[in-house]
Amino acid sequence: MGDVTELLDRWNDGDPDALNELMGIVHDELRQLAGSLLRHERRDHTLQPTALVHEAYLRLSGLREMPLNGRRHFYGAASQAMRRILVDHARQRSAGKRGGPDARRVTLDAAFHLPIDLRTDFVRIDEALTALALLAPDKARVVELRYFGGLSIQETAEVMEIAPATVKRHWTFARAWLHDTLSD
Repeated sequence: MGDVTELLDRWNDGDPDALNELMGIVHDELRQLAGSLLRHERRDHTLQPTALVHEAYLRLSGLREMPLNGRRHFYGAASQAMRRILVDHARQRSAGKRGGPDARRVTLDAAFHLPIDLRTDFVRIDEALTALALLAPDKARVVELRYFGGLSIQETAEVMEIAPATVKRHWTFARAWLHDTLSD
């Protein structure tokens, strides 16, 4: 049985084996996404793609009180989990080191067009994205899915169930808003 939605329905109905079956089906896809997020990371980095997927799995398995309804909701939750993991990792790594030798400023345009680098100030990006979510949740969701989830315009449109043109408009607005917010 390979249907993501069917497995999510079973899991929501209390079947503890359904999430394990689901992860067996989507593990390779999530690992590929995690690999693309971490591909250009420094050599001594301790977070590996498999560890990122496993951490996301642990966080998703703790969502028993919030049912995941369908493929779209699952991938959205997985993207958000990976975002939180990357931000938490960046916070932990930079605790007490702000302004140290690893600190560097990166423009938002550069951050959106280059592979993710955990030396980037994810804490500031996360704070700005959280502020955007208060003003324009759909636009913040587009950033989350595209930047942290690695989805294309078309994939983001499918996950959010909106037109690709709307995703492009949200993406353009969000990038400009975040650029203004992150610029000193």
